[in-house]
Amino acid sequence: MDRIRLGLKGFGEIPRHLYRLCLDDDRIEVVAISDLGSPEILNYLISAETKGKFKAKLEGNFLVSENGKARFIAGGEPGSIPWDMFDVDVVVEGTWRFKSKADLEKHMESGANRVILTTLPADIIDRVVIQGINEQTISHTDKIVSAGSATTNASALMLKILAENFGVDYAMLTSIHSYTSDQPLRDRAGSDYRRSRSAAENIIPVDTIVPRWIEYVLPEMEGRIEGTLLNVPVPNGSVVDLTTVLKKSGVTKDEVIKAVAEKAKSMPNLIQVMEDPIVSSDVIDNSHSMIFDTQATMFSPGRMVKTLTWYHSAFAMANRIKELILAYHEADKKGGAQ
Repeated sequence: MDRIRLGLKGFGEIPRHLYRLCLDDDRIEVVAISDLGSPEILNYLISAETKGKFKAKLEGNFLVSENGKARFIAGGEPGSIPWDMFDVDVVVEGTWRFKSKADLEKHMESGANRVILTTLPADIIDRVVIQGINEQTISHTDKIVSAGSATTNASALMLKILAENFGVDYAMLTSIHSYTSDQPLRDRAGSDYRRSRSAAENIIPVDTIVPRWIEYVLPEMEGRIEGTLLNVPVPNGSVVDLTTVLKKSGVTKDEVIKAVAEKAKSMPNLIQVMEDPIVSSDVIDNSHSMIFDTQATMFSPGRMVKTLTWYHSAFAMANRIKELILAYHEADKKGGAQ
């Protein structure tokens, strides 16, 4: 079987989820993991997350499982990691440090055939792919790609549903997001005033580039969307609060719920309709890009609708990245890529 040989740059939350997903899929073998941490501590972290159910074991510098062997190699700058020594097909850049096209190209210079970024890029790359929005546009010639971000995936899907069914004049999104590993536990001077404050003690407003990339994948939204992000003191479970001014008047709550439910039938891996009164911890380990909260849907007088869509950021992104790896593998076979 023609297996995809995968290299992971960084072994943070999203790459660890991705590694575990690949253990259950014979089509992908993780062959190399580059991180600054010691193999013993990295193995400890991923084992602790699975509460003793981890399907691999550390043998020297290798994580060994029935799926194969992944070699731990020292972390470093893109271009310094010898992916060619491991015959790597795809590198997943998951450090969140290297997001420019110039940096990502260096992975290819050291042996990768394709690079997939786990977040939004710093500049224009070959393609940003949001499943359910533009995955049909991928080409085997794409070499540096991004699966977007969890907030972008959730927001873009909801906007597409509303636009297709009712039309959208304007939208304002607020992502209420679990804290991230680059935030300090206690107040500490950083490059940004608000992000220098303790993630465990504060709701922290953060600028977000999500609206700009939504405009990129949904050109019809250009000039129609803005947004912000609030990091809150929970470790997992996030939600997008999306307020939208519809073109069509007289739309009801039931019509919005029906439109989302219809789309969910055609995208069951991406969209879940939730009728229960859920909270953030209820969506942990949920792989959907958006979990539509029917009870939270609200209308103001006129054409304004508010929706809540939940997601487990890291786990949802790991699933989208795995799907993207497989989609490009199929594109390569159809396109005759070398």
